[in-house]
Amino acid sequence: MNGILHLLFGRRARLRWVHLVLGGALAMPYVLVGSVVISPLTSTTDVFSSPALQLASFAVGLPLAAVTSLFPLTRPLETAAVRWLCGVDADRLADGPARTRAAKGRTAVWYTVHLGLGGVIAGMSLAVPPFAVALIVLPLFAGLRDSPLGLPEVLDRTWASALSPVAGVASLLALAGCVAGCGALLARWAPTLLGPTPEDRLAAAEARAAGLAVRNRLARELHDSVGHALSAVTLQASAARRVLDTDPEFVRDALAAIEDTTRRTVGELDAVLGVLRDGEAQGTLPAPTLATGLDELLRGTRASGLKVTATIGTPLHRLPVMVSREAYRIVQEGLGNVLRHAGEGVVVTLCVEVRDDRLTITVENPLDTSVAAVRPVAATRPGGGHGLRGIRDRTRLLGGSADAGPENGTWRLHVELPLRATA
Repeated sequence: MNGILHLLFGRRARLRWVHLVLGGALAMPYVLVGSVVISPLTSTTDVFSSPALQLASFAVGLPLAAVTSLFPLTRPLETAAVRWLCGVDADRLADGPARTRAAKGRTAVWYTVHLGLGGVIAGMSLAVPPFAVALIVLPLFAGLRDSPLGLPEVLDRTWASALSPVAGVASLLALAGCVAGCGALLARWAPTLLGPTPEDRLAAAEARAAGLAVRNRLARELHDSVGHALSAVTLQASAARRVLDTDPEFVRDALAAIEDTTRRTVGELDAVLGVLRDGEAQGTLPAPTLATGLDELLRGTRASGLKVTATIGTPLHRLPVMVSREAYRIVQEGLGNVLRHAGEGVVVTLCVEVRDDRLTITVENPLDTSVAAVRPVAATRPGGGHGLRGIRDRTRLLGGSADAGPENGTWRLHVELPLRATA
């Protein structure tokens, strides 16, 4: 019994009744237009005085509702109402306007059914409760038999008057059953008529893929900037601690380098977190480029103890911004790998030049400086390998190539990026 009462009068049933009544309210303008069409065809000027003429006006108005449902906002509004009032999961409903002819047709069918059932339920909700209340209190107020409520003449009999409360309660239960049934039908039909089309699913998949691409890009930015900064700061602090009592000038330089590195990294971290907070999937990160950040990167790396010999064979300011930005991160990660896996005192050779419309980046360091340097990054420390993976991801997105590994007694990273990248 409790289950039946909850089904008829529970919160979900009440919300679905509100949804149906809203459909009835939306149907009223169309019924009025239908009455204007029906009125000249009849002998009466008051169409609403006849139930038959009211139904005729309703039948004329529903096709008009189907036509107006083709407006773009119809499906988003109906989808929102179904999601909130009918208890249908959001992932089973489409977002945005209907784009294809089939989707527009299903939206028109839904809108017509919603307004049709809503008009019937709204009319019943206005007529049945007063009639049912009159039946329930009829034995107590005999004068109601002569009221303008239109009670049947059979109620003048004693036995019928005694049973009228039962009939009144049954009328209310029947109304609740109709509301629950119509609401359940609409909730069942909604995914079919308002659900996503294959085109909608493809658009949603593309949006998810774009979001994943942005998150991966942010992860690479964080790894490259923060990882390099931590490696550099660790080595700078270690070197300063060892000569703290013997070389105060070097300690001052190391502390200044630590300050510059952390300040720059905090700025980059704030930029990345700002994109995450704003949720801008297409946002542009204010990342440094070779032209704006390479000199500072080399100074910080040298202050960490690496001996970097840099050969820049092309004007950096002439490089395309996207290529220059990704190339900066590649150089940063290449030098950071040497810091993490080779240690201080290593001689690193960096060469950046343009060959045949391709920017080439080469980072080399001798393998005999450190045992760790002879192994790939993925094997040198738990959880490593993200640096080379990020380099390959960047070069692949720009249509370039990247190779890393031991060669003739040196660890060599060689990257080629097309200057006319289409990423």
